[in-house]
Amino acid sequence: MSGPVLVIELAEAVPHSAIQELREFLVRSSARFEEERVGKYDLNIRAESLGITDTEGVDRRRPILVSVMGPGIGDEAIFDAEHGDQGDQRPLIGFAPTHAVDVIAFCNSPVDHVVTALLTAAIMDLIGGVANAELREDQVPIAAGLPGVVATTTNPWPAAYGSADFLRAWTKQPGFRLLK
Repeated sequence: MSGPVLVIELAEAVPHSAIQELREFLVRSSARFEEERVGKYDLNIRAESLGITDTEGVDRRRPILVSVMGPGIGDEAIFDAEHGDQGDQRPLIGFAPTHAVDVIAFCNSPVDHVVTALLTAAIMDLIGGVANAELREDQVPIAAGLPGVVATTTNPWPAAYGSADFLRAWTKQPGFRLLK
């Protein structure tokens, strides 16, 4: 896994009906779709399904893993490991995450960063949540001024928390890039 990653923090488990909507959206948007378990999907997302018309010469089918995780859905150990070193997120986002969705790109071209952000935004449109985006230090002031930002922090590392609108606005910034 060499590409960018975004996490959607959730205050509660994703209802089965929302997971079904997510699955249907991913099937429609993908050139290849494999369901490893309910809520965990290995796919090749079609960039154009997210409104991306310029892929800078790379294949329009981008390999992505989408994984809903937490108690009762799966990948609980990964959820615990990812959230164990984050500290209390309540002051930043208003809740302590009980579940999350990881959106992981397997490639690292500029289009993979845009696909990851826009796919994460589209998933948030379906299931809600708050995006947790790790940042470089120089990105904190840029992210802080974007619409849909809930909070930014530099401790324990630079990050921005925001809505789907935040992710869409961020992709339009010059030099947009996610962290791995």
